[in-house]
Amino acid sequence: MDKIFEKSLNLEFITFEEALKIYKNASTTELMLIANNIKNKIHKNKIVGWQIDRNVNITNSCIAQCSFCNFYVNPKSDKVYITTIEQYKEKIDELYALGGNQVLLQGGLHPKLGLEFYTNLFKELKKLYPDLKLHALGPAEIHHISKLSKKTYKEVLIELINAGLDSLPGAGAEILSDRVRKTISKGKCNTQQWFDVMHEAHKLNLITSATMMFGHIETIEERIEHLIKIREGQNKKPQNSVGFISFIPWTFQDEGTNLQQNNHVYNTTTSENYIRLLAISRIILVNIKNIQASWLTVGASTAQICLHAGANDFGSIMIEENVVSAAGAEYSFNKDEIQKSITEAGFIPKLRNQKYEYLN
Repeated sequence: MDKIFEKSLNLEFITFEEALKIYKNASTTELMLIANNIKNKIHKNKIVGWQIDRNVNITNSCIAQCSFCNFYVNPKSDKVYITTIEQYKEKIDELYALGGNQVLLQGGLHPKLGLEFYTNLFKELKKLYPDLKLHALGPAEIHHISKLSKKTYKEVLIELINAGLDSLPGAGAEILSDRVRKTISKGKCNTQQWFDVMHEAHKLNLITSATMMFGHIETIEERIEHLIKIREGQNKKPQNSVGFISFIPWTFQDEGTNLQQNNHVYNTTTSENYIRLLAISRIILVNIKNIQASWLTVGASTAQICLHAGANDFGSIMIEENVVSAAGAEYSFNKDEIQKSITEAGFIPKLRNQKYEYLN
């Protein structure tokens, strides 16, 4: 293991077998130490980034009907909604009053909302708020829109960028294994399609992120495979492209989900499990600059420890998060609390934008 650690500390790519060996056999202290040293080589300061943005769900209608999601409703349900411009204005005005100017726009895969709907929405929002940043959709939505519009991923992305799209979240990754996806998210794009969308985004120099939702039916090996695939995806980006600017692992929230009720799958992830996963992420993903701790799903205390285990970012205060919260995530932060939490962990909080540029 010492040879693997030495390779890691030199910021070299470790193999799947090497990563699996240390993930299974190294102590948590060892993984934290190596990951922290790697972070300190990439980020030569004590700064931890954080952000003010707002989640706005475009619609709750979804044909994917993932078994871990409590947010969606069947497209034929009388509970379906599509957020109106007046509702956007109310929500965005509240965001601006709190000092933020970015919205995370996501929602279900609505069977009737195609490319024209999204381009018109983005143009209207940018007309109303010229400096608003749209961190919107994700590979699953791009794949869905592509099918509805009969256009390529590239064509869809170009039209969305021209309409105002600023960055593409790494949502819908879950576990990038088709075995897992066929069970928990069979209505979404498959693994290759997820990467194909991201590769087109990277060729267009659109900033993206990558995620992982773990702690359900995946194996340890599939977690490592997921991370190796993300690293390989980043390695394929054009030289002048940022590609994946960050990686965010978060835990499956099980409360009331079909996965829990019908498959008896529960979130048994402990704080130590999360810290170990975040640490191995930092060790494997040496070509991705930022690793974010998911305080939303694991709480402030565990997230603070993660700042000593490879994480350099605390994410957003996440005004109005509905999807993960619907399955049991109960933690929340305001802008004073998130800064206090970072400071208590021994770091300097800095407000940032989606490009990870510090604003104060």
